[in-house]
Amino acid sequence: MGWLDMFRFFIAAALLSVCLIWPPLGCPAGLQHDQVGRPVAVPENPVRVVSLAPSITEIVFALGEGKRLAGVTDHCDFPPQALGLPRIGSYVHPDLERIVALKPDFCIGTRDGNPKELVDRLTGLGIPVYVVNPKDLRTAVETVVEMGRLLGADGKALELAADMRNRIDTVKHTVSRATHRPGVFFQIGVVPIVAVGTNTFIHELIETAGGSNLTRGPTAYPRYSREQVLALGPEILVITSMTRGQDFEQVKEEWKRWDGVPAVRNGRLHVVDSNLFDRPTPRLVQGLEILARIIHPDLF
Repeated sequence: MGWLDMFRFFIAAALLSVCLIWPPLGCPAGLQHDQVGRPVAVPENPVRVVSLAPSITEIVFALGEGKRLAGVTDHCDFPPQALGLPRIGSYVHPDLERIVALKPDFCIGTRDGNPKELVDRLTGLGIPVYVVNPKDLRTAVETVVEMGRLLGADGKALELAADMRNRIDTVKHTVSRATHRPGVFFQIGVVPIVAVGTNTFIHELIETAGGSNLTRGPTAYPRYSREQVLALGPEILVITSMTRGQDFEQVKEEWKRWDGVPAVRNGRLHVVDSNLFDRPTPRLVQGLEILARIIHPDLF
């Protein structure tokens, strides 16, 4: 081996070591780090994708890539086209055998909900799982861009992200003119009464929409008695639930009996669609806009 050959050998070895230490640089081909830092061998043009969460399914369709979905969870109900796709169980307890039977090129899951054991087992079976971890409005937008890159829909993803950011900025600018931030009680559970703490999407939506979350604090989903809610004296009471099948209008009627609550006395009880507030998708911005109109109707 001549000196030139030896030089080329050492250069190649050095480049290989860089690839092994920093896979996100793009080498080896296809190996990427997901949003929780796991190296994932993502196929270049995935044809069969399994969604492990309703938010993932929504984003895939929003990107115009619904044709790639080979399976979705039992909770994936938007858009309506998702209802006709093969089901793989709940997103909290997906059925491993059903997923494997669909022969996916890869799966997209979420850190908030999907069990790590399932992700590890799928990976062990040679099925790559890319895990996303949106935690707030900013990272929800970034997740849309990242999924666009995974599915070869970069242009549509950037378009969606720009629209989301513009609409968020519009809400912020509009509510900045408000002289008062009303106290909001956001009820997501009926029996027991469950509200939202600081580390939740809904808390950020309330605060960004110009309100004050009366249940802020370290507990993500604190429970309250009716007496405690009355003591808080919310100026606005928003009712929704992650549990389907509840008669929310009936819940609203029950609150109307407590006219000592400012929200009741002033007719500021509202029932909203929970899917717009608890799924980190482009529709989360729609939830923000609805909440801003509820909190500051005079500004919109």
